[in-house]
Amino acid sequence: MAVLESQLDVRSDGYGENRTGMLDMLAQLDELYEEAARGGGAEAMARLRSRDKMPLRERISLVLDRDSPFLEISPLAAWRSNYNVGSGFIVGIGVIEGTECLILGHDPSVRAGAFNQFNSKKLMRGLEIARDNRIPYVQFVESAGADLRGEGGGGDPEASIRREGGHFAESGRLFYEITELSKMRIPTISLVFGASTAGGAYQPGMSDYNIFIKNQSQVALGGPPLVKMATGEDADYEQLAGADMHTRISGLGDYLAQDELDGIRMCREVVRHLNWRKLGPGPSLPADPPRFDPEELLGIVNEDLRVPFDMRDVIARIVDGSRFEEFKPLYGPTLVTGWSSVHGYPIGILGNNGPLLSESAEKASQFIQLCNQIDVPLLFLHNITGYIVGTDFEQRGITKNGSKMINAVSNSTVPHITVIVGASYGAGNYGMSGRAYNTRFTYLWPTAKIAVMGPKQMAGVMTIVQRAAAERRGLEFDEEANERRVEVAEHWAEERSKGLYATSRVSDDGMIDPRDTRLVIAMSLSACHNNKVQGTKEFGTWRM
Repeated sequence: MAVLESQLDVRSDGYGENRTGMLDMLAQLDELYEEAARGGGAEAMARLRSRDKMPLRERISLVLDRDSPFLEISPLAAWRSNYNVGSGFIVGIGVIEGTECLILGHDPSVRAGAFNQFNSKKLMRGLEIARDNRIPYVQFVESAGADLRGEGGGGDPEASIRREGGHFAESGRLFYEITELSKMRIPTISLVFGASTAGGAYQPGMSDYNIFIKNQSQVALGGPPLVKMATGEDADYEQLAGADMHTRISGLGDYLAQDELDGIRMCREVVRHLNWRKLGPGPSLPADPPRFDPEELLGIVNEDLRVPFDMRDVIARIVDGSRFEEFKPLYGPTLVTGWSSVHGYPIGILGNNGPLLSESAEKASQFIQLCNQIDVPLLFLHNITGYIVGTDFEQRGITKNGSKMINAVSNSTVPHITVIVGASYGAGNYGMSGRAYNTRFTYLWPTAKIAVMGPKQMAGVMTIVQRAAAERRGLEFDEEANERRVEVAEHWAEERSKGLYATSRVSDDGMIDPRDTRLVIAMSLSACHNNKVQGTKEFGTWRM
């Protein structure tokens, strides 16, 4: 297989500017990650330890195999909301007793582990990952149930309880999802660390295996306050919901641990006896590191996404040995397609080098079909302003051929992994397997921007439409008022297109350091291979 050459000049002013900008963005990310790691803050953490309880991240680190990584999902959920960064739940993929598991944990230091709009989305995403990739599901339960303070406790309507379709519906769907995993022979394990009422009680209630901790776990549909209000009974916590009662009398508990460490040991033992076997093939190609330094990924992309770069420079720094067999390199050159491998896993890659033209879309459709024929997963690397528009391009079939590409993406059954490196605008996001297309994993670089269209284009379209409306009514168009509207519209469109805003709303699986791209893709591929990796030859009808 050919080895990629790289034209990247790491001594140029442009490279240095890009690298400085990326490091500044990564410094901001590090601060947010540290904020998320603090949970509910120093006082809440101290209160946990005073009760002989460990912080959630410490619990997770102890259940994982020594020196194994943890791929956290949506760690910056709820940024710029009335909730803590991270939203009080931790979701991710880690290795327990040699088995990849989806791990979900309620953080009791953050609003008593209560459900809210953001962490409910994370929870449902975790269940989706477990289901689609066939990964055992382990949950560390300690939850007060739904956050009942409405309006997010601070007047934020985006964070309020929405019984008509918000996190109330999502947390209810949780019960269905857990039982469906069991039906699909995907094991579900609950380790209950504290009080778990209402929806929190149904998590162990629906699980295959339950581990309770003596004098600490308390599981009940309604705690003593609700029992008092509903029935008038003065219930005792231990008799109503205690671990000893559930393991000796009700039968809800399967294992009774003496303390948290004992419970974590039992959890590892349960995973050990699952006899878990992956259905997909293991790595089959040499997994040597790229010939180009991944550190150089920091200087490839400019914050101003109008500055072009060659996606091959990214590929050369993430694939095994920088090897890449390019498919149709001379046809549709605004899309790079070809075969390679990451940590030994074969993969087909599609990367943008400009807008999607008719020829690019046709090439993508054929390449996706070929990867499905040979059961090879697909990696989509985004820097796309969309499908090209204009009279000449329409006459050359851009709508027809763009639809072919989206058809191929929609019907493809091999795993898709998406990394949004730069822009991801409009239907280009769809054609490059955005989150809406059952993509197994979606990650962002700090330079990512996601929107229906670019902020300036959107503001310009609004101006054209409003000027035409004024002309139809015979009114004079107010240019000064329009300039003010455009300025406001561009500002908010720019802010909401930023990857950090998108990731905070759980529209992807997390923002990553570019230098970690190879490892994150490899971990995602390994997770995908728990299930069968099988392509299809059946695609929807498209116009020839």
